Amino acid sequence: MDQVLEVFVTVVEKGNFTRAAEELNMTQPAVSQYVQSLERSLGAKLLERSNKYVRMNQAGEIVFHHAKNILGMYTRMQALVDDALHRASGELSIGASYTFGEYVLPHLLAHLRKQYPLIIPKIQIGNTADVAEMILNHEAEIGIIEGEYQHEKLYIEPFAEDEMFIIVPAADERFAKESGICISELKDETWVVRESGSGTRRAAERMFADRHFQPNIRVEFGSTQLIKESVEAGLGVTLLSHWAVRKEISLGTLKMLKPEGAPVRRHFSLITQATPYHTKAVEVFFGPAPPKRGVSRQSSMKHRVP
Repeated sequence: MDQVLEVFVTVVEKGNFTRAAEELNMTQPAVSQYVQSLERSLGAKLLERSNKYVRMNQAGEIVFHHAKNILGMYTRMQALVDDALHRASGELSIGASYTFGEYVLPHLLAHLRKQYPLIIPKIQIGNTADVAEMILNHEAEIGIIEGEYQHEKLYIEPFAEDEMFIIVPAADERFAKESGICISELKDETWVVRESGSGTRRAAERMFADRHFQPNIRVEFGSTQLIKESVEAGLGVTLLSHWAVRKEISLGTLKMLKPEGAPVRRHFSLITQATPYHTKAVEVFFGPAPPKRGVSRQSSMKHRVP
């Protein structure tokens, strides 16, 4: 049944029987037979077909949603059985927030791969809600998110603290001798911020609220890299994680200023399925104490975050 579901999911995702056949290294008639077999077993038509497209009907949408979950659980089960017999290996799927996923996680995975070269990392980047959905749908085994999040079906535990700094262009002489700054001095600056829903945007809004401050001008960009380039070019100032600007600070193109008052901090948290069973790849990523039902995780990742 797992192959039947895999064929159906591939047809839906590719939107075409021919492309699905190429992806699966099968003939097109074989792909059609698998889909028809699934429809017969369920007693329902699942796809609307034409020469130009393949679309799911309502029954197809239901089957597609559950098929994704079933395939994810089957893959996970197979990996657990394999792990009982072999050393840590295979795919390690991780969903991560933008800052951690793009600026910290690659360093962790490089270190992991030196010790466990048979582990193949797969990273998907998204906001907190996206990452939680990946875990719930078995599309990722580990999630790393910014800030707080709660869900009864997930284990969630903070593991690293992130300090945020005001980032300014290093070439701007107004900031040449400053190590810290009163945020009110930046009221007339253009503030370059992330889009709504971003953890970095939430941190900036919290900083503004805590200091009873609102910028006169703000522009919104959907990419941290674009924000950094814009600040370097002199467009304005921003608030970013120190992890996100390490390279630019070392090159001398950006400068970090600590806002006066309480430090601007947030936590990164690990999230996993609420299960006592994890693959060896997940266990070595966490360290010697993988999450167990009802037991708080003390992840060695705390000691490996650069």
